[in-house]
Amino acid sequence: MAYYDNLPVYKAAYDLLQSIYRDSGNVPRDVRFTLVETLKNELTDILVLIYKANSTSAKLPLITEARERLVSVKVRLRLLYDLRYINVKLFARFSDQVEAVSKQLASWQKYAKERVGNTPDDNPRE
Repeated sequence: MAYYDNLPVYKAAYDLLQSIYRDSGNVPRDVRFTLVETLKNELTDILVLIYKANSTSAKLPLITEARERLVSVKVRLRLLYDLRYINVKLFARFSDQVEAVSKQLASWQKYAKERVGNTPDDNPRE
């Protein structure tokens, strides 16, 4: 059984989700139930994708999808900041957390690509 909850990328994404839950309480109600709720759902989906990628040999498509979804998280956070629902300090902290997840997913994706390229099936002997 793969231990997904010990993965640094999983921990970083989970910490970001916790921060969103903890620090988005001052956002107006209508925004909280639209933009922030979508943000929380997107982060939850990323956590599920990390879990799935860790428990399968076909990691690359799942990691790629997680990275793509992380872009929408960045956009939503930027929108919260631009509309002045979060302050610059909170935006900077969220951005640092998103960047940590992004870097880890990028490294994992690079590793997975190298592993795919080094499989014996890709180099048939003649």
